[in-house]
Amino acid sequence: MAKASATKPGSDEGPEGFRVARGIAAGRHPLLDVFPGLDSLPLAKRLEPNARKRARLFRATCVEVVDQDMWMYVAPTEVPEFSRGRWKPVVSPDSDCIVVGKSHLDESPAIMLFMDIYHELCHVRQRQGGANLWEPGVSYVKRWTEIEAYRLVIEEARTLGVSDDFLREYLKVEWISEKEHRELLAEMKVPDR
Repeated sequence: MAKASATKPGSDEGPEGFRVARGIAAGRHPLLDVFPGLDSLPLAKRLEPNARKRARLFRATCVEVVDQDMWMYVAPTEVPEFSRGRWKPVVSPDSDCIVVGKSHLDESPAIMLFMDIYHELCHVRQRQGGANLWEPGVSYVKRWTEIEAYRLVIEEARTLGVSDDFLREYLKVEWISEKEHRELLAEMKVPDR
C-alpha cells in the first residue's frame, strides 16, 4: 500500500514519458487509460523482464478511481479480516485492480504517482505469484512484499535524483509508528536526517 502526501521533491515531474490522466472520472478504467505509456518506461522492464508477461500485466490490470481523499492500494479479492469494521476496501475478486483516490490522482506530484503506481504493480505481481499482501501478524515494515515494492521504487527514485527529504516523507506512512518509520528508512538506506 502506498500513500499520498503533499511533500514535493525538487520538481513535481516524474521521469520522461510518464503521463497521468488527471481529471479522469471516478470508476474503473484500464491501467493504461489512467497512466498512458506506463508499460513502455524503463521501470516496466525491471518490474517484469518477460515481455509477454509484462504486456499481460499492463493490459489486464485496471485502476478504480474513487472519490475519496486517499492513497493507492491493490484491491483485495475479499475483505481482509483485520479491516472488518475499521476500513471498507474496494474488493475485486475477479481481476487485478489498483484503487486510487481521485484527489491523489488529480493533485499529487507526478513523481509520487510514478512511485506509487509501480509500488502497487509490484504488489500485483507478488499476488499473482501467490503472495498474501495482507499477511496477518506481520508488521507492515517487516513484510517482504512491502520491502520489495518500496525497494523497487526507492532505487528508481534515486536514479531520477529524488532527494532524501522527499524519500523520508514518502516512507512516513500514517499507519506505522515513528520506530517503524526509522526501521523502514534503514531498510531502504535512506538517512534518518
